[in-house]
Amino acid sequence: MKIIYSTFSFLFIATLLLAGCGSTSDEQVSKQSEEERDINSITVRPELIDRLKIGNPSLIDLADRILVPSRVQVDEERTSQIGSYVTGRIINLFVILGDYVKAGQPLARITSPDLTQSQLAYLRAASRVVVTQKSLDRAHHLLAADAIPVAEVERRQSELEIAQAEWGAASDQLRLFGMNESEIKELSKKGKILPWLDIKATREGYVIARNVIVGQVVQPADPLFQIADLSYVWVVGDVPEQIARDVRLEQHVEINVPAIGGTDFDGIIIFVSDTVNRLTRTVMTRVMVENPERKLKPDMLANMHITDTQHKTLVVPEAAIVRELNQDYVFVAISDNQFQRVPVELGPEVADFRPVLDGLTIDQRIVMEGAFHLDSERKLAELE
Repeated sequence: MKIIYSTFSFLFIATLLLAGCGSTSDEQVSKQSEEERDINSITVRPELIDRLKIGNPSLIDLADRILVPSRVQVDEERTSQIGSYVTGRIINLFVILGDYVKAGQPLARITSPDLTQSQLAYLRAASRVVVTQKSLDRAHHLLAADAIPVAEVERRQSELEIAQAEWGAASDQLRLFGMNESEIKELSKKGKILPWLDIKATREGYVIARNVIVGQVVQPADPLFQIADLSYVWVVGDVPEQIARDVRLEQHVEINVPAIGGTDFDGIIIFVSDTVNRLTRTVMTRVMVENPERKLKPDMLANMHITDTQHKTLVVPEAAIVRELNQDYVFVAISDNQFQRVPVELGPEVADFRPVLDGLTIDQRIVMEGAFHLDSERKLAELE
């Protein structure tokens, strides 16, 4: 019985030893397989070493560029909406879209019963002033002859003042209807009622809107013409609220218009909204841009490039980066001839450099030039 038990024990211990040896062997094989499968590691052949330039990432003063989709608008301080001051019918038009006009230039001609009645009221008031003035002059002569009492002179004086006030009110009404001083003086001198009135430009610029045709009956509230000075325009964009803190008044920005292409315009921020759009979570920003050749046209789409203040940023050259499956990589030097491909997170390119957001430190030595050739070597080794 003891012999049988000893034999069984020996067999059990031998089995455990064999199992342990097998486990160790499997781990070594697994470790070797993992090393063989390390596709990010590459040992460089001597003839390729000379084609590589090794160095460290650098810290440089870099300014972020914020891209803001925007649109071109007319400068509201250099534009005018022009309409009629009276209700009437348009009998003639003198301009079309795109015409350049000067202040005071006729745009359209309108006839109006209200204008006729106002001119009649002006002539009546002017005539009453003349009559009451003569009556007052006679009263002064009669008072000197002691023919009338002082009260009569005072009454006639009051009538003259009322007539002068009515005349002034009638003059103001004609001015509100658009008649200028020369036309009013002509009316007063000749007493001939003007059957029509010209709607005139109130500023110099280009006709960018005309919302009227001959024969149309218009009201004072109707916008008939829009005239704009396009030598300066606004470019308006909505800046995301998280970067609005970097936007400042009088800051220079670069404006690019895809429809023009190849030309960048310099602009100055003249307005940053004090409120945030609760739906889009953006802050409206307005830029003034000089437009002497009128290349920028209202409602054009544009891109606003706002440059942030400079700050120290870790960067790597564009030549140090390889990209695969939407992931950026650089090669870190492990030894003189061994390199490890590591993933990095990078910002947009600025002057042939890429800001490093994550995955690399300044003390790591990387392949600065020749990364493409090294990656090709790595891929060949992977296929073997």
